[in-house]
Amino acid sequence: MDDRTERSIELTKIVDAPVDVVFAAFTDAEHLSKWWGPEGFGVSSATSDARPGGAFTIVMRGPDGTEYPVEGSYDEIDPPRRLVATSRALGDDGAPILESTTDLDLVDADGKTEIRLRASARALVPEANANLAGMEAGWAQSLRCLDDYVTGASDRQIVTMQLVDAAPADVFEVFTTPEHLARWWGPDGFTTTTESMDLRSGGEWRFTMHGPDGTDFPNVIVYDEVRPGELLTYEHRGEAEFDDAVFRASVFFDGFMGSTVVTMKAVFATAAERDANVERYGSIEGARQTLARLAGYVAERSVAAGH
Repeated sequence: MDDRTERSIELTKIVDAPVDVVFAAFTDAEHLSKWWGPEGFGVSSATSDARPGGAFTIVMRGPDGTEYPVEGSYDEIDPPRRLVATSRALGDDGAPILESTTDLDLVDADGKTEIRLRASARALVPEANANLAGMEAGWAQSLRCLDDYVTGASDRQIVTMQLVDAAPADVFEVFTTPEHLARWWGPDGFTTTTESMDLRSGGEWRFTMHGPDGTDFPNVIVYDEVRPGELLTYEHRGEAEFDDAVFRASVFFDGFMGSTVVTMKAVFATAAERDANVERYGSIEGARQTLARLAGYVAERSVAAGH
């Protein structure tokens, strides 16, 4: 096994929900089954005996239907502020392939919850090193899924993911530079013209998307948070007859083994508004095609550069 046989990470996240709600989401089996795991994963079954020495089981289900069973026990619980748990990921034969410890503190932040997570893991077989490589990205995505669940965003959003074969800083540049955006932004057959871009908190990106049939779609994005190589958050809206295309979006750039997992979340005010947007604009397929074009463009640049 290589030097990834063991790994430790620390993450902090603010969630817009009270501490007791977040604690219950971590320890109640019904809640765990609604959010546990990275983006695109689900939970087939979960059990939880939330007391010192109590056991828990979680069977995650991947996007392709593969199941990933985990079993563990609670080492320390101090509701609703702290828990420490030890867990083991199981292989196809039921034998442990990875063991880990999760140390979690939940701190009240004016009615919200600051999650302070420390996790360490050890691969027990060589193939589990891939789990360690994706450990930070997996936990970061899982905490975002938790956030979506406890705030209700998961019922009114569109989530799109794409693996891009480049480092996060490079992908972020392609995502935020007009010359690059003109080459890939939009679904298949679309082109994009940027009128102006001010990449900063409070700045605007004004652009027009040109559909295959010649229809123009004016758009305005107002940036909330800009963290190069990590995160973009913004409000998106159309103009004139397209002013119903309003949503808030977050784009995450998670590093994974030299590549980047791009996760784009569009959150609408209500589930009905999300559904109407999908019906009118084909937003789910459009987002999928857009990120696929991003990956293709980055790959073309890499080939042209001789990499």
